[in-house]
Amino acid sequence: MEVEATAIPGVLLFKPRFLHDARGYFVETYNARAANAAGLKTEFVQDNQARSRKRGTVRALHFQVPPKVQAKLVRVLCGSIYDVAVDLRAGSPSYGRWVALTLTAQGGEQIFVPRGFAHGYCTLEDDTEVAYKVDDYYAPECEQGLIWDDPTLGIGWPVSPADAVLSDKDRRLPRFADFTSPFRYDAGR
Repeated sequence: MEVEATAIPGVLLFKPRFLHDARGYFVETYNARAANAAGLKTEFVQDNQARSRKRGTVRALHFQVPPKVQAKLVRVLCGSIYDVAVDLRAGSPSYGRWVALTLTAQGGEQIFVPRGFAHGYCTLEDDTEVAYKVDDYYAPECEQGLIWDDPTLGIGWPVSPADAVLSDKDRRLPRFADFTSPFRYDAGR
């Protein structure tokens, strides 16, 4: 498995190796030794999966606040997504900046989203399925988010606000300018 750094330190792109033969393919989607060698010391405790019926479905910028902060390892099972991670760590050199990657089922790419980041994605195809691992359990009392099309963040989403398919909950999320971060940047981590 190949691991690449992104424009924001800590956000990683994992590229698995596919072994093809007459039957199809085999791919190792996660290996703790390879992850540790890349500097990832996360122990995942829960797997989640989401299916979106329509192209242009946006799963907004979600995160959990302390004490139940989560890191995520995201991959696509079917279809493709435009995946976004936003740095919410106060004091970080990249605070308020975002990185976006296209993840596809065919390519098997995965993005690691560290603790202290918001995460969201937009489906690029109908009937897209996404799976992700998290390193702490879902805690609804700690769940928060930011509006997906926040003008301060200026994320270059591949869908217009008029065409985006959103949940009612995601339509009501606050703006980044109204957010006081509970996350702190630690240069030594």
